[in-house]
Amino acid sequence: MHAVIMAGGRGTRFWPASRYERPKQLLQVVGQKTLLQLTVDRIRPLVPAERILVVTGKDLLPEVSRQLPEIPSGNLLGEPEGRNTAPCIGWAALWIQERAGDDVMAVLPSDHFIEDDTAFLGVLEAAAAFAALGPHLVTLAIRPSRPETGFGYIELGPPAATSHDQTVYSVAGFHEKPDRETAERFLREGTHYWNSGMFLWKTSTILEAIERHLPELARGLRDMHRAILAGDLHRAEAVFLGLEPISIDYGVMEKADSIYAFAGRMGWSDVGSWSAIYDINPKDAFGNVVEADLVEIDTRGCLVISPNKLVATIGLRDIIVVETADALLVCARERAQEVRDIVGKLKAKGKTSVL
Repeated sequence: MHAVIMAGGRGTRFWPASRYERPKQLLQVVGQKTLLQLTVDRIRPLVPAERILVVTGKDLLPEVSRQLPEIPSGNLLGEPEGRNTAPCIGWAALWIQERAGDDVMAVLPSDHFIEDDTAFLGVLEAAAAFAALGPHLVTLAIRPSRPETGFGYIELGPPAATSHDQTVYSVAGFHEKPDRETAERFLREGTHYWNSGMFLWKTSTILEAIERHLPELARGLRDMHRAILAGDLHRAEAVFLGLEPISIDYGVMEKADSIYAFAGRMGWSDVGSWSAIYDINPKDAFGNVVEADLVEIDTRGCLVISPNKLVATIGLRDIIVVETADALLVCARERAQEVRDIVGKLKAKGKTSVL
C-alpha cells in the first residue's frame, strides 16, 4: 500500500495563525508537532516512508521537506497552483502506477486530528484489504456525535461484506453540508455519517473512474505525466494549470458505482476551524482553552491564544481570541467558519501583508 497525503490547502479558516506561506497543516495546532507531521507519524506503522507521497503547493515544498526529512524528496509532488482534490489524486495515482504498478493507495488529508491511532490503523488496514479485492472505491465514514452543519455526509446502505472483522457498507448517497434541521434529522436516523475525505482504492480503479467521469481531466493528467517523464517540466506545469479544478467527491464519488464505506470510531476531527481546536483540546475548570498569559474575570467557554501579549478578559462567553504579531481575531465560537470570509475581505482590501 502507498499513502498519498494531500497538503496543498491554505487553511483560510485558521487566519491569523495560518498564512498563505505557512498554512494550517504546517503549524503546531495540536501538541508539539505539526498536523502534517502527525499525519505521517500516524500511518508509519502501516506504510514505510518510501511509499508515502505528499502533494502540496510548489512554494511549500522547502518547508514540507524540512518537516519530513524521512520522506524521499522524489516523493514530494509540488503543484504550481491548487486545482482541488481530483487532479491531485489523479497525479498521485499515475506516479504510483509508474513506479509500483497497480497498488492500493490510501488518500489522506494532512490537516486532520485523530485521537485513537490504533482504531484508525485497524480501519485503514481493513479498508486497504477490501480495496485490493476488486474495483472498489472505498471511503472512511465517521459516526456523527452532533448535528454538524459544517461537514458533508455519507448515507450508508446495508452491509455488503466484512474485511478483517470490520463491516463493509454499501454507500447509498452523498449529501452536501446540510442546514441545522437536516443535520438533526441525519443524527436521529443514524444512517448518515460524516464524510472524512479519506479514501482507499487501487490505482487502476481510481484512474478508470476519472477516465469515465472526468475524461478531460484524465487526458490532461496523461499529457502532464508524459511531459514529466520526458523531462519537459515547463509543459507539465502549463498542462496542470489548465486542468479543471474539481473535487474527487463531486467529480467521481457522487457519480460512480461500487462505492463502499467503513464506519470509523477513532476520535476524528477535521480541525476545520478555531472552534474545532477548542473542541479537541483540554479545558480548564471554566471550560476555557488557554495558550496565553491570561488574566480573566467571569470568562467561560473561550479559546484564547496569544503568544506575544498578556490578555485580560471580563465576562466573555464562547468567544475565540487569537493574537499574532500583526493581527488579532475576535469572534463568536459558533461563527468560526466565517473566518474564511474575513480572509476574503482582506484580499478585497488589498491587505496582502497579513495573508
